[in-house]
Amino acid sequence: MKAARSDRGSQTRELLLLTAERLFAEYGVEGVSNRQVSESAGQSNNFAVGYHVGSKEDLVVAIVRRHAESIERRCAEMVARLPAVPALRDWLSCLVRPAVEHLASLGVPSWYARFIAQAMTHPTYRRLVVDEAFASRSFRHCHEGMFRLVPQLPEEVRRERDDMGRLMLVHMCAERERALQEGMASPHSTWEATATGLVDALVGLWLAPVTAPR
Repeated sequence: MKAARSDRGSQTRELLLLTAERLFAEYGVEGVSNRQVSESAGQSNNFAVGYHVGSKEDLVVAIVRRHAESIERRCAEMVARLPAVPALRDWLSCLVRPAVEHLASLGVPSWYARFIAQAMTHPTYRRLVVDEAFASRSFRHCHEGMFRLVPQLPEEVRRERDDMGRLMLVHMCAERERALQEGMASPHSTWEATATGLVDALVGLWLAPVTAPR
């Protein structure tokens, strides 16, 4: 009996996470209440999110963690295959391709890229998402490897380009995810080609010259 209740609880939690991911992707994290998530998931108890997951912040973190294992595994596998002396492109590929491959595995429609794009527009939820990313040992390893190879940059330029790169990855993936759902054309025909384009652009971003102040 206890096992059956536990299974039902796990199923309800999973349904709530799936529902919240979709609603947050469509309307923004701030635009959707936990009560609306519960109602959209068909729960008669309007406090189901609080009972099964927790606060809005807990809900955001739970959605991220629901996808994190797959991305971390793919990243670790790519890092294990790196050449003895990795180039900047190699490290950037390890940062980009695991997430893009995971998105490709979700099928159509998927909501995760747009959920991340929405969460990154809010300072509190953005911090939660970034903190979860850096909780990944493989991600930190790739980030550190990349920074060992980029040119010496002023600290403010380095921070700016780090933000630019993150925004490029998040929003280009979100745009492709949206285009696939709506049956619209996108710059690349496959997620694989999308990843290659992103890596090319990020290499260019990090190697671009810095204009000296006048």
